[in-house]
Amino acid sequence: MILASLIGTSLEWYDFFLYTTAATLVFPQLFFPDLDPFNAVLASLTTNAVAFVARPLGGIVFGHFGDRAGRKTVLVVTLLVMGVSTFLIGVLPGYASIGVIAPILLALLRFVQGLGLGGEWGGAVIMSLEHGDGRRRGFNASWPQVGVPAGYVLATGLLTVMSFTMSDAAFLSWGWRVPFLLSGALVFVGLWVRLKISESPLFAEVEQHGAKAKMPLVEVLRTHPRALLSAFTARIGVDVAFYTFTAYIIVYITGELALPRSYALNAVLIASALQLALIPVAGALSDRYGRRPVYLAGVVAAAVWVFVFFPLLDTKSFPLIALAAIVALVTHAAMYGPQAAFIAELFSTRLRYSGASMGYQVAGIVGGSLAPVIALQLFHTFQTTLAVSVYVVVALAVTAVGLAIAPETRDLDLAADPGVPAKPSLPGQVGPFA
Repeated sequence: MILASLIGTSLEWYDFFLYTTAATLVFPQLFFPDLDPFNAVLASLTTNAVAFVARPLGGIVFGHFGDRAGRKTVLVVTLLVMGVSTFLIGVLPGYASIGVIAPILLALLRFVQGLGLGGEWGGAVIMSLEHGDGRRRGFNASWPQVGVPAGYVLATGLLTVMSFTMSDAAFLSWGWRVPFLLSGALVFVGLWVRLKISESPLFAEVEQHGAKAKMPLVEVLRTHPRALLSAFTARIGVDVAFYTFTAYIIVYITGELALPRSYALNAVLIASALQLALIPVAGALSDRYGRRPVYLAGVVAAAVWVFVFFPLLDTKSFPLIALAAIVALVTHAAMYGPQAAFIAELFSTRLRYSGASMGYQVAGIVGGSLAPVIALQLFHTFQTTLAVSVYVVVALAVTAVGLAIAPETRDLDLAADPGVPAKPSLPGQVGPFA
């Protein structure tokens, strides 16, 4: 089950980050050639942000069906939605061929990508969480989170290879398209894996007892408002820090520091590869010490490191740039590892897909979608990275508040669901939903 979630989620994040990276390297020239360099990048990052607006809608729609029809079916559909839209981006003509229609279609396909990912995260995390040993939920649920660095490494790695094995003209003409077209083949791998998994046993129990919610989102809003607020606020700073450390770094290094794009890409690739191991470690630590302590340790570390991050980039030394990215994503791993279990455990089984997806994805609008754009504007306005660092710290402070208003979820009994007879609790467990 963990392998199925990891493979499918990695493929979805591969598609998602493929666009994010291309939005900083390729799309400004290809889809916004009439704008000056600054506004072209800004416009490109704005189309990237469209996906974050779509993600809550995807979370609502697919969350509803995930709580009504089951987790497995929805995960198959979201994978198809993401794969097809990514493939179509790979064959989309540029501005030179079809004019203003090109960026409009680009934004539309990015919106569809957001719909798919909005439904994907909740299902993958919940399937991992609801299978297996209840005492290892943090570790189990962290594996879909590993799909983020795995997808980033795969997407950025392929674009980097294509970029450095051909001329700039060839790369801008057709080379960047190859990784997008490859998504069409990779989606079949993900489908084959996901069609073989079994439905969540906790959802099957809810279904057996006729306890499914008729309108899951409405019931979440009525019965879990504090959980939604906590999930929303706890995620904002994590998103802002991550996209500053992985997306804005590319803009800053290639634009403000005038360094080769390989400096940024390779530094983040190295750091992301390290995250593949660190995220499950953080998830396991949250099983031992609790979700909130591990999560908060990452928040504090990221808030401190962001003031070191940009001075290291300013040295223009690749080893120090790599160090900046590595430590930055180590702090992110500490937050991201326990995050999946923490958010999903805030909601009862019959509402978990809708509640977790809604809280997680709405935060993406305020956090991830705007982070690179706000960072770009802050530096452009104040001409100092200190403004960007302060912005990240403010967002992380919001996350700390989200953790403070939530209960510790490690020992909650997920079987204690309204309308479903509770199983005997493990020692030390409590049932929060009865």
